[in-house]
Amino acid sequence: MLEFWKEPWFVGAVVVAIGLPVLLVVLTEILGVLVRRGNPAAQPVRLLRNLVLPVGALLALLSFADHVTVEFTWVRVVATVFGFLLILLVLSAFNVVLFGNAKAGTWRDRLPSIFIDLARLLLIVIGLAMLFSWVWGADVGGLFAAIGVTSVVIGFALQSAVGSVVSGLLLLFEQPFRLGDWLDAGSVRGRVVEVNWRAVHIETDEGVQIVPNASLAGSSFTNLSRTPGPYYATATVAFAQDDAPHAVMAVLRQVASDLPFADPAAAPAISYAGGGSYSVGIPVLGPAASDDALAVFASWLWYAARRAGLTLNGSKTDPANTPEAVRASLVRVASTLRIPVDEIDDLVPRCSIERFAAGEVVQREGEIATAIRLVVEGRIGLSVIVGGGAVPLASLDRGEYVGQTALTRERTLSRASAETPLTVLRLPTDVIDALVQQHPSLAKEIGQTIDRRRAMAKAALAENSLVAGVYKIAG
Repeated sequence: MLEFWKEPWFVGAVVVAIGLPVLLVVLTEILGVLVRRGNPAAQPVRLLRNLVLPVGALLALLSFADHVTVEFTWVRVVATVFGFLLILLVLSAFNVVLFGNAKAGTWRDRLPSIFIDLARLLLIVIGLAMLFSWVWGADVGGLFAAIGVTSVVIGFALQSAVGSVVSGLLLLFEQPFRLGDWLDAGSVRGRVVEVNWRAVHIETDEGVQIVPNASLAGSSFTNLSRTPGPYYATATVAFAQDDAPHAVMAVLRQVASDLPFADPAAAPAISYAGGGSYSVGIPVLGPAASDDALAVFASWLWYAARRAGLTLNGSKTDPANTPEAVRASLVRVASTLRIPVDEIDDLVPRCSIERFAAGEVVQREGEIATAIRLVVEGRIGLSVIVGGGAVPLASLDRGEYVGQTALTRERTLSRASAETPLTVLRLPTDVIDALVQQHPSLAKEIGQTIDRRRAMAKAALAENSLVAGVYKIAG
């Protein structure tokens, strides 16, 4: 009777038959935990479970069946596949250990992926050479010599192309810029969207421009994203020489500071070049915001200059601010402000129509209002600024007004901004004082408006988990 359990292959086959399912179950559970946690170690564990262990078990069984010899061709084939999978497993494990949890700013995070790919390719070639030498008995020394000679010949034949590749590798190793940085290389200015061995792809206003690495490596360029301090978007504007420089610079500074793209940690840089020419530097949150900031600045400045009575680019008139428009607006709000019909014509020269672009600040917190502004067209948003953020209070539509604290001479702690393109009727303080003296009920109504908005502010602050009693809103 054949006693198979005494055969030399029996113990090994039993170990494989029992151990392989157990290991697969254990690795399946481990893989599930790693996947749920988003751990990068899931990739080498998956490779080990799905490929390395099954192929290794097959190699063991074939070896046992052939009395532990590698002379059988199929054993060599399976051994080659198993060795290749082991190389991939080792590379995957090293990649997870070194780069899987690399912290931002460390050398592991900054190392370009191209260098990692080159190192991985080199290790694969060396591993395959050792594998073929061990399994098949191949003479890999001659193969490496042939590859070296071939590389020299190809290098001389492709000097220009290889030079660009080497320049690209040197640029990547030095890392003077990253993806997303803005470069100014003289003939091209834009954002880096791709970097490869041969060229850098820079996104400009005209499209994506391909700049060879050799060109960048052989010339100077400016990384606009790594300039010290904030990045400044610059513009030159022209006013009339009769406009007082201090008045012009105040308007320019205020408009530049209110821009949504402006860096709140830096102040605008305004300088007068003479002859009515002014240079404006707007601190923005990176070069990407430069074009948008300049476009909004030009739009807002048009409105601000006309409200201030300044001559921008040879013009100072606002076609909306005409006596006829002022009179029509006064007629519409006459009942709201208790204006006698026979006094409307007398108020026309003392009032004005003002326009604001969407997003402009109509009333700033901390100011003493010098006029009441009634909405003619558009919408105003009221908010409280707390901790650098805006807590919204309400929206004001046609017929509603801001600046009622002009009557009490209190500082306004709320901010009013134009939610849409806005047209308002401006009534200065002296006009409001005269109307209140004639109609005390108007003062009572304004006081009630102040109380309502104060209550809204407290409710909004409470919803944002802030101490409502610390803040008071008067207008």
